[in-house]
Amino acid sequence: MMMKKQDFNYILPEELIAQHPAERRDGSRLLYLDGNSGQTEHRLFHELPDLLRPGDCLVVNNSRVIPARLLGAREDSGTAVEVLLLKRLSTSDWEAIVRPGRRVRQGHRLVFIPDRLTGEVLQVYPNGNRVIRFHYNGIWESVLAEAGTMPLPPYIHEQLTDPERYQTVYASQNGSAAAPTAGLHFTDTLLEQLRQRGVRKAELTLHVGLGTFRPVRTENILEHTMHEEYYELPQAAVEQILQTRAEGGRVVAVGTTSCRVLESVAARGGLSASSGWTDIFIYPGFPFRVIDCLITNFHLPESTLLMLVSAFAGRENVLAAYETAMREHYRFFSFGDAMLITRRTTGGYA
Repeated sequence: MMMKKQDFNYILPEELIAQHPAERRDGSRLLYLDGNSGQTEHRLFHELPDLLRPGDCLVVNNSRVIPARLLGAREDSGTAVEVLLLKRLSTSDWEAIVRPGRRVRQGHRLVFIPDRLTGEVLQVYPNGNRVIRFHYNGIWESVLAEAGTMPLPPYIHEQLTDPERYQTVYASQNGSAAAPTAGLHFTDTLLEQLRQRGVRKAELTLHVGLGTFRPVRTENILEHTMHEEYYELPQAAVEQILQTRAEGGRVVAVGTTSCRVLESVAARGGLSASSGWTDIFIYPGFPFRVIDCLITNFHLPESTLLMLVSAFAGRENVLAAYETAMREHYRFFSFGDAMLITRRTTGGYA
């Protein structure tokens, strides 16, 4: 079977890449897409309560971005290095990207804050990532907050003046190297308006890795290897979702991260509380079992996230909607505008 990467390509004018958050979180534009008919409607994000129904359930990712970008130097030579934390392997060990990698080998010691935070390269993986054991004085989270900075996506070139604008208002579980950006549009006021309308909110966790920005390099997307991300789906969320479905409500995934957790778990034999690692790759033809609606930002050309959205709403519908968004000067990517996609589903729960 062949599915070409270029089938998910589009030409985006660079000026449409949002370099900073909207003035108001919920002031972003919202493109409503009917995934069955392909029809679109232009709204604002704070109008979301008008588009959802009493009995629907928002499923949000409560992961919080950590200051995963560390600047330091090799202890022996003073060579400057940049470390991007990817995955926590144990109390002190992390898988990380190191730049420039060719100058940092196994056994090298790194200094970030003298006598406060240092690291030793334990292993070099075949893909170039390193395992670093950190030595620190104090509480890890406090030391990391002192030494690290927010690792913004590579297409954002402006400085972020308020780091909290790269966090959702409900972020509570530390662990992401990138924000689950569909959730950035919500405010506490908007969430309260949705609650008063009768819309439930369920929380899960997926710690977003920098692999989310890794391009698909194989021409046949079915040969692409997905990165792993850690998730937790608690029992409380499962119960809310099952109750929603039993009462005829819709499951509204906030972001591709929430979608990936729900569909990963359901694909393994039914929706139940669980935790672990997922490397699910969702592309057209995927049988969605859980979600009925998807709130998501606009994604990079030829990205796995665009492929996921195309699987949900149809490639032709999505690319046509993207053409409409570009024509109407929507803002794209992490700090950009959002979409609400609905469709009739035939899936269910085992």
